Amino acid sequence: MRKFIYLYISVVFILGCIVTANAAGDNYLLLKNGNLITISGDTIEGGDILIVGSKIRRVGKSITAPKSAKTVDLKGRWVMPGIIDSHTHIAIEGGVNETGELITAEVHIKDVINPEDYAIFHALAGGVTTIHTMHGSANPIGGRNIVLKLRWGKSAEEMIFKAAPETLKWALGENPKQSNFSSRGPARYPKSRMGVEASIRKIFEQAKDYTEAWDDYNKKKKEGLNPLPPKKDYRLEVIADLFRGKYWVRCHAYQAEEMLSIMKLCREYNVKLAAFEHGLEGYRIADELKEYGVAVTGFADFWGYKWEAFKTMPHNLALMAERGVLVAINSDSGERIRRLFLDAAKLLRFGGLSEIEALKTITLNPAIILGIEDRVGTIEAGKDADLAVFNRHPLDPYTVCEMTLVDGEILFDRDRYFEERKKEEATRKKKEEEKKKAAKERAAEEKKKPKENDKKEQKSPQGEV
Repeated sequence: MRKFIYLYISVVFILGCIVTANAAGDNYLLLKNGNLITISGDTIEGGDILIVGSKIRRVGKSITAPKSAKTVDLKGRWVMPGIIDSHTHIAIEGGVNETGELITAEVHIKDVINPEDYAIFHALAGGVTTIHTMHGSANPIGGRNIVLKLRWGKSAEEMIFKAAPETLKWALGENPKQSNFSSRGPARYPKSRMGVEASIRKIFEQAKDYTEAWDDYNKKKKEGLNPLPPKKDYRLEVIADLFRGKYWVRCHAYQAEEMLSIMKLCREYNVKLAAFEHGLEGYRIADELKEYGVAVTGFADFWGYKWEAFKTMPHNLALMAERGVLVAINSDSGERIRRLFLDAAKLLRFGGLSEIEALKTITLNPAIILGIEDRVGTIEAGKDADLAVFNRHPLDPYTVCEMTLVDGEILFDRDRYFEERKKEEATRKKKEEEKKKAAKERAAEEKKKPKENDKKEQKSPQGEV
């Protein structure tokens, strides 16, 4: 019995040492004296956030941390959850569209991630911490998309937000039917809106036959038979996985009639339609969108740039939100991504949403649309420490993002950035001055040297012509 007691005490002691060692090895960061817009609850004035490693440990007031913790005094600055852009095309190398064929479900954006794209740093400078970077809208069914954490300085693989469900890009309307541009050679089918939807239905039927063929093959294998396997088709494999629920559809669409029609098709084939991209006429069918349960991610006040983008207004997202549709603001741009907080402010101006509801369109709402709301989108204990710090309220037109944290690491610090720029500029000027000084010294040395012709004259005999 004593042996068991001693063994138990030894195990507890060893485990205690391991826990203590782990705690001592944790990286603690305490953000103090900030105005915390938690999104999930009330705004905390003069609040603190304790970060341990990559996670938020505590949120509140007068939080204490170990002596080893790094402390940042926010001095009344405003803190919000890291901004999430649910539709962009940055960090992609070599083009966003595969236009060689009509349906290209087999291609994947994760194969062409560019972790050194400067647009990533620009996004961080605007408080963005997570993006959904996507295939373009040239195909009725284009490629697969990827969700990235903007871990600037890390590899492409390390940037992938592995907890996020995978998505597949669709497109309706003018882009897939190539209304606004021409290409060499014969015109590509389809050239009408009905042809776009028909092309999706056609590949769906092919994928159903493909799935049935493989199911039959697997059944016969289990029965001990030796059947020939069907031919592997990577394109149809993706559509088959879409039927199995592996992928969520993100569908580029503008017109209300097209959105209604594609919702019917997705119901028919039991496919998860997660969101419409742009959805400029969504306000016309807000009740139908809510009833179906599909979100809309679009612009705050950008329209009229092509025929199908005219029938809308800057109140579009706000009107849908008031009717219960889940909406988010996106950038679809490497430039607009830097100021999504100002786009959110426009929903107060156009539509009268509350401050929190407006901020949700760039935090919690896109997190829900991407299926990552358990990790990001609010400031809560247990969530990833993805935060954006502003010198004024994020919806103030004069606000500036001063600091951005991803997984508890400060990846953008405006003050530090400008200090580094000043040092770089000073180093550059110093090198230029040194080069100028060296050039002057060389010129002076050259003047001191006798010219070649003078030397020859001195050596020539007198009277020689």
